[in-house]
Amino acid sequence: MGDMQTQIDYPRGLDFEQVWAALMETREYIKENAQQIKEIGKRFGDFTNRFGEVVEYMIAPNLQDKLYDMGMDFQEVCPNYKVHSKKYNISFQVDVFLQNGDTAMLVEIKTKLTISDINEHIKRMEKMRMFADLRQDKRIFLGAVAGVVIESDEREYALNNGFYLIEPSGETFNITPPYNKPKEW
Repeated sequence: MGDMQTQIDYPRGLDFEQVWAALMETREYIKENAQQIKEIGKRFGDFTNRFGEVVEYMIAPNLQDKLYDMGMDFQEVCPNYKVHSKKYNISFQVDVFLQNGDTAMLVEIKTKLTISDINEHIKRMEKMRMFADLRQDKRIFLGAVAGVVIESDEREYALNNGFYLIEPSGETFNITPPYNKPKEW
């Protein structure tokens, strides 16, 4: 068995330098494509945000009339309603805020409504109630969620949690009242 040398036999006659160069080239290719993937993701995010804005603008102007037809008379409609109180350490934003003298409704609008979105809206409703109580605001707060795409589980979850459900129907949208009584915060 004498003197054995280990010789690496690269396929197709490639030497170490060629393999290393190919690896470096592949690494650069991955870096460039990762950047492109990030850019596509950002653009898609921008698109879905813009699409969400379009949905808001489609729903918000007609929402007041649709709710009036259901017996709820909201004289004020405020899109992109923000509450930010350093004094009470409460901050949140809602897509549409409707109000009259004794009742207000907070509406969250999503392109694709998820259980997580509904849970976030429950927290938002709780913050609104807390903020109102701290200011002796005795209004009733109702909640609604809207989505272009709403799966059956999300639909049931929203309605079971006392929310009005707003969903597309042809060229307009329908509002389904919650199961049982609407939850009042």
